[in-house]
Amino acid sequence: MSQKGGARALLRALRSVLAGAADERAGAGAGETGRGRKGQQRLDTIVRLVASNLVAEVCSIYLKRDPRTLELCATRGLRPESVHAVRLRVGQGLVGRIAERAEPLATEDAQSTPGFRYLPETGEERFRSFVGVPIQRLGEVMGVLVVQNEAARTYTEDEIEALETVAMVIAEMAEAGAFMGSDGMTAAGRRVGPVMIAGTAASDGVVEGVVHLHEPRLVLFQPIAEDVGAERRRLGGAMEALRGEIDGMVHDGSGLGLEHREVIEVYRMFAYDKGWLRRLEEAVESGLSAEVAVEKTQSEARARMERSADPYLRERLHDLDDLAHRLIRHLIGDDHDRPELPENAVLVARALGAAELIGNAGRIRAVVLEEGSVSGHAAIVARALAIPMVVQAERITRDANAGDRVVVDGETGRVHLRPDDDVAGAFREKIALVEQAREVYRTLVGKPATSRDGTTIRLRMNAGIRSDLPSLGRSGADGVGLFRTELQFMIRRSLPLRDEQSALYGHVLDMAEGREVVFRTLDIGSDKILPYINRRDEPNPAMGWRAIRVGLDRPHLFRMQLQALIRGANGRPLSVMFPMVSEAWEFYAARDLLLGEADRLERLGHPRPQPLRIGFMLETPSLAHAPDRLFREADFVSVGGNDLMQFFFAADRENERVRRRYEALSLPFLDLLGSIAGRCAALGVSLSFCGEAAGRPLEAVALAALGYRELSMRPAAIGPVKQMIREVDLGEVRAVLDEARAAEAVSARPALQEWSEERGLPV
Repeated sequence: MSQKGGARALLRALRSVLAGAADERAGAGAGETGRGRKGQQRLDTIVRLVASNLVAEVCSIYLKRDPRTLELCATRGLRPESVHAVRLRVGQGLVGRIAERAEPLATEDAQSTPGFRYLPETGEERFRSFVGVPIQRLGEVMGVLVVQNEAARTYTEDEIEALETVAMVIAEMAEAGAFMGSDGMTAAGRRVGPVMIAGTAASDGVVEGVVHLHEPRLVLFQPIAEDVGAERRRLGGAMEALRGEIDGMVHDGSGLGLEHREVIEVYRMFAYDKGWLRRLEEAVESGLSAEVAVEKTQSEARARMERSADPYLRERLHDLDDLAHRLIRHLIGDDHDRPELPENAVLVARALGAAELIGNAGRIRAVVLEEGSVSGHAAIVARALAIPMVVQAERITRDANAGDRVVVDGETGRVHLRPDDDVAGAFREKIALVEQAREVYRTLVGKPATSRDGTTIRLRMNAGIRSDLPSLGRSGADGVGLFRTELQFMIRRSLPLRDEQSALYGHVLDMAEGREVVFRTLDIGSDKILPYINRRDEPNPAMGWRAIRVGLDRPHLFRMQLQALIRGANGRPLSVMFPMVSEAWEFYAARDLLLGEADRLERLGHPRPQPLRIGFMLETPSLAHAPDRLFREADFVSVGGNDLMQFFFAADRENERVRRRYEALSLPFLDLLGSIAGRCAALGVSLSFCGEAAGRPLEAVALAALGYRELSMRPAAIGPVKQMIREVDLGEVRAVLDEARAAEAVSARPALQEWSEERGLPV
């Protein structure tokens, strides 16, 4: 059987099943019991038709009852009483393995295949050969379609592709609700009513709003093509319209920032990919409607890319998903364009790129992602823009509907979808308290962060994009303690030219209006991947080829950035620091390159920055023990708390299973920080602390008590930290730390929390 012919025959046979589902949707319905009975009848008809067309003794459909459980929902050939009685966990048996890996599995001898699990209640022991394919839609596995035969049989690639095509139609029918009510099954396993999802907090803040789906769920009621030629022409017309739309966006650069143009350039590259178009055309030829062909092709691409070891390919998944949705909207028509962002919008997506978040800045209240990480690009931008964010919110894109009420708690990582009145009321009280605190913080803008004992701490903000800079004035920051220059590089698919870099740095200094901006040179590697720099996979990238190591090994790239920084300063004060320095010679080499470029450009007529301050980030424990000469020759030192903690505790902050194992108020870690502060004070070098800990009030006063007089944090944290510092006596804080040490405590946190609560301090 050819793939095209086999798939078309099956789809023709299924058309009447779909017609019945469409008629029911068009009518008044048949009540809950009737819908359940008809849903089961459709499932039973599908397995009968598939078994007949593929000359198989068995055909079964397993659907997800919940995210980790598969249920046998229909069968032709196994014992009828096993339907809705047999359940498997995802990953269990051959069926569970298919659901877990989202890829087909075929074998001539199922019993001898690794992972096989015998289910006596089904009566399947006499069936030797087995083939199963995932029932999936846009990367979401909804179930498994299985065919079995008594005799040993090799299933051909054409037969497997035909099954995949039918599985795609089953997925569309499930999404459209064709099986709703079948023994309690809901559409595609989607949960209804109030749902609480426990994710991971990536950016603080509590917000109530309404769901806006970044990739609106499109329910397609006609997944089977009636006229393959007509579908082929529709696909061609939609593809032409898509390419024209993207070409127009690229050429119309007047209304787009550099970041947005780069995103569109990536879309254009994918839109003109010949392999993508060929796979779409093959899916249409198999008998699918053009819309379902797009979804089938994208599901397959997503499954391949998620298994890829290349981090850049995984980062590009959201671009491909977005492109597929754009193409489907062109197929459906202009009346189905993406809806505008509603008021109080909470953006819900599977994944989101940094540039996409930048483009929506100021128009959304919060972000909830099904994927993502705390240290991902989007999370970094969200924290900079003070947008609450929760990542790793499992199934949020499947459970949420556009317009649903939602509460996002960016402090605990919990998302309440369609909350009941009691839950919503409790969070409104919490939001009101947060807003009252913000009013207090606003009154502190322009006032110094001076403790009760007269010690003033400079509070500076972290930044990385131009839209961060207005926060300087609003937050009352004393300057920018860390400007992440790599974000400009990460959102592009080609190296930004020197003039483009220079223009950005000059603009940042303009907006700072004389306040100091500390530019960190490229900190790439580890989780920060540039597509235009070849790199090899590393077993431990956090401790591999990254940051200053890349700069010194790629001097052309490094010099270009140093030249851009000097030109952007245009004679104004310039502060540059080098990241991830682990040995003294790295700082000397990088400093010599910077001074050499300053000398060369001065000879060419470019004004030299006045003054030019050069420092380094202390992010490795080894550097705390470097020779005194290193500290004397640096103009300033900035402790990079995030990396220093992960190396100190040997806990990878990219690994969600161990990321929370490090503790900023651990007494051994505080002792290390205290020794660094004492050494810098003795040698007369300026010292600051940059990291998440600086933006938490309890940790901030501990750092101040240790001798840190400059702290750099996200803009939204400056108000709470300033309020805390202004209400404490640092001598008392030091006494609490000393008492905790004397008690041989592991962490100073319990003692500091008790002390602050006794005094009613705003932790």
